[in-house]
Amino acid sequence: MNNRGQVIFYGFMLGLTILVLALGLAPAVKQQIDSTRNVNTTEGGAGLDCENASISNYNKAACVVTDLTIFHFIGGLIFIAGAVVTARIIFS
Repeated sequence: MNNRGQVIFYGFMLGLTILVLALGLAPAVKQQIDSTRNVNTTEGGAGLDCENASISNYNKAACVVTDLTIFHFIGGLIFIAGAVVTARIIFS
């Protein structure tokens, strides 16, 4: 049997699984970020009230970082999926 061909297909399957996981988690992460940025307090803690212009600089920075979380998390998972696929092709 051709082991290289099997490893390449295994890499594609593993990368596709991570990609589907990233896209499946995206709505849940978005919902959690929206509830964190909300005005009202949530069950897990207080909302950041990012719509208010008179909040402190620390809360404004927390709002910006919270906004970037979805891009970093989902983008990181997609990057890992691509790295798995390319590593299986290059190093096998």
